Amino acid sequence: MDRIDRNILAAMQDQPDLSTGEIAERVGLSNTPCWRRIKKLEADGVIAGKVILLNAKALGLAVNVFAEIRLRQHDEETLLALEAAVARQPEIVECFSVSGESDYMARIVTQSIETYETFLKKVLLHLPGVAAVNSRFALGCVKMTTALPI
Repeated sequence: MDRIDRNILAAMQDQPDLSTGEIAERVGLSNTPCWRRIKKLEADGVIAGKVILLNAKALGLAVNVFAEIRLRQHDEETLLALEAAVARQPEIVECFSVSGESDYMARIVTQSIETYETFLKKVLLHLPGVAAVNSRFALGCVKMTTALPI
């Protein structure tokens, strides 16, 4: 990946609705070579996908919860089962395996503390292998971005 590819990616992150022609103009290429580079970046997995970002608060999803999940056991079967179950839960918008006292850190968006409590009791505590969940509620968002420092 060269400087032009990085400039293409920066332009796409900055303004995702730019046309290929507009991106090409910004990075100093003609339309076809720029399109080819974008397609190669997609094929190589550098561009993982394109999404529309929604305003969670505007959709009534005002509560962000960070749940530290600790497992009873750490065998491959349990880990794979937990990760598959997490992938099926739309309320869990991010989940990372982590080092330290917890095994996973999940970010959950929900309407209220009450709806999270129900989700905790009916879903989180019943995920495969879960021994404990420690929940932390976000008081406010200082920074949230999907842009990578390229």
